[in-house]
Amino acid sequence: MDDGWHREQTRVAWIDTDAGARIHFTAVFRWVEQAEVGLRRKLGLTGDWIHYPRRRVEVEYLKVLVFDDEVEIALRPERVGRTSITYLWRITRGDELCVTGRHTCVRVDENGRPTKLPEDVRAGLAPLATD
Repeated sequence: MDDGWHREQTRVAWIDTDAGARIHFTAVFRWVEQAEVGLRRKLGLTGDWIHYPRRRVEVEYLKVLVFDDEVEIALRPERVGRTSITYLWRITRGDELCVTGRHTCVRVDENGRPTKLPEDVRAGLAPLATD
């Protein structure tokens, strides 16, 4: 994590594909969520999981990924705000950039209203943010 990116390796599973053996567009969201959880675990931020619904998701598919491709998911915080975190991510196959995106999570209280990020979350993620 020396460059700020958290990396996870995976392989395109059959369940990740459509009838043409290409990835179904939703597969990348699961992979990115796996990387987000991996980053939080690595930083010791294992509590407070359920309070971060997605507010915005943006993705660009640049290359076709197919069944059994080996891919790397790289994720890092782009911005850590008062109540939200925006993650930047990219998915590569070897040296090929295949998918890029970002998503924003907002920490909410029991009633679904935005609430301040816990200090340990800010302290762990903010130093890795790109802005």
